[in-house]
Amino acid sequence: MVVFGNVSAANLPYQNGFLKAISSGGCDLMEHRSFKISTSFKTRTRRRRSAGPLQVVCVDIPRPELENTVNFLEAASLSASFRSAPRPAKPLKVVIAGAGLAGLSTAKYLADAGHKPLLLEARDVLGGKIAAWKDEDGDWYETGLHIFFGAYPNVQNLFGELGINDRLQWKEHSMIFAMPSKPGEFSRFDFPDVLPAPLNGIWAILRNNEMLTWPEKIKFAIGLLPAMVGGQAYVEAQDGLSVEQWMRKQGVPDRVTDEVFIAMSKALNFINPDELSMQCILIALNRFLQEKHGSKMAFLDGNPPERLCMPIVEHIRSLGGEVRLNSRIRKIELEDDGTVKSFLLSDGTTIQGDAYVFATPVDILKLLLPDSWKEIPYFKRLEKLVGVPVINVHIWFDRKLKNTYDHLLFSRSNLLSVYADMSLTCKEYYDPNRSMLELVFAPAEEWISRTDSDIIDATMKELERLFPDEIAADQSKAKILKYHVVKTPRSVYKTIPDCEPCRPLQRSPIKGFYLAGDYTKQKYLASMEGAVLSGKFCSQSILKDCELLAASSGPQKLSEATLST
Repeated sequence: MVVFGNVSAANLPYQNGFLKAISSGGCDLMEHRSFKISTSFKTRTRRRRSAGPLQVVCVDIPRPELENTVNFLEAASLSASFRSAPRPAKPLKVVIAGAGLAGLSTAKYLADAGHKPLLLEARDVLGGKIAAWKDEDGDWYETGLHIFFGAYPNVQNLFGELGINDRLQWKEHSMIFAMPSKPGEFSRFDFPDVLPAPLNGIWAILRNNEMLTWPEKIKFAIGLLPAMVGGQAYVEAQDGLSVEQWMRKQGVPDRVTDEVFIAMSKALNFINPDELSMQCILIALNRFLQEKHGSKMAFLDGNPPERLCMPIVEHIRSLGGEVRLNSRIRKIELEDDGTVKSFLLSDGTTIQGDAYVFATPVDILKLLLPDSWKEIPYFKRLEKLVGVPVINVHIWFDRKLKNTYDHLLFSRSNLLSVYADMSLTCKEYYDPNRSMLELVFAPAEEWISRTDSDIIDATMKELERLFPDEIAADQSKAKILKYHVVKTPRSVYKTIPDCEPCRPLQRSPIKGFYLAGDYTKQKYLASMEGAVLSGKFCSQSILKDCELLAASSGPQKLSEATLST
């Protein structure tokens, strides 16, 4: 999940023709525009950014103790397995499409194991669904509002392996929700550090009497009992029900869904509880309640391409791997037997390797699938996996807003999911005089083709309820200096009921062809953690096939099993 966050040679039509093309490895499934009202702000911004070292006065919480948790140790063991793998006599050249977190993870761990990844990114920016861009004023705007949880063991290990733990800005262990019935007020779930899990989570819920009544808490707890008793098997069996359906089946009052799980569903997958699979909620609750620091949040201290993606790229290159931008894949070329011959780029270049990985979003893969593969059940099942639209909005105001926190905030509005004042939460974006709100506009299905001005107008009306003393929709109070709107018509896969059986394993039935991405099989679903873990699983599959791949000479025939799996 974004709070919990991108083909091609082909043109993909979208409403009003706004989506022109999509590119392998990144989100040309994405449009970003800007509008500036105050030209004087441009000058002030440039002087401020060139005045010397950034002075930060916000104070972050110390990094929590994550290293002794079971999930962290399992993730660390998996990372270590690549570094300790026997060095290959002849390293494999593995061609990877897509430099989002899944592709970067795949390349990183293959390089750790002694192989030579070649990572191809269609665009001129790293990160895929965590990409970001710098505008003419030197300000960054991002694809999404990205939060790093304590319950992300593979991501946390990755930061440690790269030596960049200090780039995560940890916040107090709380979840903060706006109160629609009390404009300008918030309700908090505070997790006490003195209690272990799950007691700290139970305490946080019991202490909050503003959002749920005691009878509602009791009915919700009773409804959750089967999940607590049944464990993972029960959780997986709930994939066929939406959140709304499950709550009603368990006798949980609708108000619990309205008060808590609309916000949680939109944060997890940008959709409402009537669409989201209950399995997704139960997995998140399990991580948050079973790990003391599972729900503790951190912000990256700056823009993701430079602060997270580049250290991965530098690591890959230090071990002999390559990363190339502006390398758009036009076609997967096949041998006569149906295996991969090469990747054909849009500039006519042909790239060959010993193995091939598609680490793009599922929508990109489906556009570029060779016709002869489309009826293979492994690939045919992908038809149900579709990216969900989302819009990320950035608004710079002419003043410092007071009614906010140095934290992620759940808006609980009809149009907005979560938001943060990035001038407080992020060191690189820090500004003592002006606020920059970054907001996730979701669900976005009905808004993705609307104009940016329509989206900003609608956002300001929602902000008027969140900041009644400081923001008015007509800008009679705080003034907008500029804004950026980033539209992603196909973001993370839409986690609707009954899509779990459609998620593929990382090893495909095509010899030498593999997949990575949060939509592939791994237990963290559509999230940054899921993307990183999928890259590890993909690398693991390639290592298991290493001898077969290294020994291959010439085309290999597809077996009968391949065609029927």
